[in-house]
Amino acid sequence: MRIAIIGIGNVGSALARGFVRAGHQVVLGVRNAGDAKVSSLAQNTNAEVNSPSGAAASADVIVLALPWTAAEEAVRSLGNLKGKIVIDCMNPLAMRNGVLGLDRGFDTSGAEALANWIPDARIVKTLNQVGAELMADNSDLPHRPVMFMASNDAEAKAAVSALLTGLGFEALDAGDLTKARLLEPYGMVWINQALFRGQGRDWAFAAVKRT
Repeated sequence: MRIAIIGIGNVGSALARGFVRAGHQVVLGVRNAGDAKVSSLAQNTNAEVNSPSGAAASADVIVLALPWTAAEEAVRSLGNLKGKIVIDCMNPLAMRNGVLGLDRGFDTSGAEALANWIPDARIVKTLNQVGAELMADNSDLPHRPVMFMASNDAEAKAAVSALLTGLGFEALDAGDLTKARLLEPYGMVWINQALFRGQGRDWAFAAVKRT
């Protein structure tokens, strides 16, 4: 599958490596193709480099790994995304009174805002619940890490489930896109434990069943 990654910070770069390892073709959607970081990532992953809109237009799946504060402008500049599967792995982070949190509560979500910006796209909320390191490679964990996903589109969810499995995750269906109101705070649980409670970044949630 051809996957466009828009935003090549820690998450986007990790997903580029993970998807290439899983056998997919990756195209990096960037504004500055000559940047040293872009060149290094492209070389290490054998990824193509294109403009954000060009990458999005050429791909089967688009991954949005943008800082939330820059997301709306960047997403609206991607052009016509009608019928495109869009993976939203962004958490709507904001500082409030000096404390890192979400900029919205349980009556809406970043994913639903995204759906208003690109109403014709097939949005799947996922890959927001663990750190970048384990998106790139989680093969050494003792249990398969769980990754929830939410979407209104069953076919898009099935396609993304296969991608998540290829990245080493156990994909679990959380329901329609409104369930992103649960998944974004759930992502904050990982952030809280990783950054503020001493767990570090090399861990993930797992769904362990009684045998």
